[in-house]
Amino acid sequence: MIKPFIAQDLREVSPLVLAYIGDSIYEVYARCKSATLGAGSNNKMHNNTVRYVSAEAQAMSARVLADELTETETDYFRRGKNSNPHAVSKNANHADYMYATGFEALLGYLFLNNEESRMEYLIYKSFDICDGVAVKEQEQDKV
Repeated sequence: MIKPFIAQDLREVSPLVLAYIGDSIYEVYARCKSATLGAGSNNKMHNNTVRYVSAEAQAMSARVLADELTETETDYFRRGKNSNPHAVSKNANHADYMYATGFEALLGYLFLNNEESRMEYLIYKSFDICDGVAVKEQEQDKV
C-alpha cells in the first residue's frame, strides 16, 4: 500500500488531518466487510457500511476499546477527541462525534506510522462490537 509522507514526526500533524486519513481507511475496511455480507445489493451494502461508520458506532467502539489502548494510542485518541472540527454531523450528538473523531485520528496515526496489524486489530474489533450490538437489537425486536 502506498503511504503518503505527511510529516517526520506525527505529533506535528493536526489531529483533524489524522482523523481525515483514519476516516477514509476505516470506511474502506467497512465497505470491504459490507461487500462480503451483502454482495449483489448496493442498498444492503450501503446500509451495512453505515452501521459501522456512523459516529455513534465509532464512539461506542472507542469507549469499549479504551482500556486496550497503549499510552501513545490514548494520546492520539485524546488529541482527536479534543480537536475543534469546523462541522459536526447532523446525525450524531456532539459527544459521539468527538469520540468518533478521536477514534479516526487514532486510526490515521496507526496507518501513517505503519502499524497496520494494530490498526486492523482495532478496526476488526470495532466491527465485532458493532455486530454484537446489532445482534442484541435484533433479539430485542423479536421480544
